[in-house]
Amino acid sequence: MGKGDDLTTGMENMIDNKYNTIIFDFDYTLADETNGIVSSFNYAFSRLYIKGYDRESIKKTVGLPLNEAFMQLTNKINETLISRFKDSFREKADEVMSKNTVLFDDTISTLQRLKQNGFNTGIVTTKYHYRIVETLNMHNISNLIDVIVGGEDVKVPKPSPEGLLLAIDSLSKQLNNVLYIGDSLVDAKTALTANVDFAAVTTGTTSANDFSQYPCTKILKNLSELFKD
Repeated sequence: MGKGDDLTTGMENMIDNKYNTIIFDFDYTLADETNGIVSSFNYAFSRLYIKGYDRESIKKTVGLPLNEAFMQLTNKINETLISRFKDSFREKADEVMSKNTVLFDDTISTLQRLKQNGFNTGIVTTKYHYRIVETLNMHNISNLIDVIVGGEDVKVPKPSPEGLLLAIDSLSKQLNNVLYIGDSLVDAKTALTANVDFAAVTTGTTSANDFSQYPCTKILKNLSELFKD
């Protein structure tokens, strides 16, 4: 089924027939992994004899690379500590992350509708590639995503455009035909530096007002609003 078929009704004003590729961030854009993230952070801190942090403080670091999240929370710049933190985080995350990942209510229906309308889809995230694959497989939706670029797939994490450009190149698409959707200012910066259109979604910890400092084609309350006038 092509993009000109009847299922595109209601999509014109948001996507405006301009895009053939929609790429998403993962955390707080497609899914809520808060429980697994908080558990993994505080397990790693405990292994370093560092006092744990509350849920809201940790949530504000989601989307940052682990080393930056560690430094933001602790104000410590110590490569040895950061390396040990990352190893302990990964150890706990391998145990708890995927089973504690909750897709947003409209994630699957949004991805299904995009695929039914002939769009290419992708995920560009700072999370590990293998963990995204594991989550998609758990929910039986790996067929709805064409490309995944995770943190280990790039030399420089977001907001570097490397991952987004890698995903676009792998799909052999043009920059002006791509829309990147994310929940954080890191995502907005990533799209800007990649010269790709950006739509913000406020299902994370960033408000619509915060996004006003960056060019956004749309600020969405949830993914379903992609299909609204």
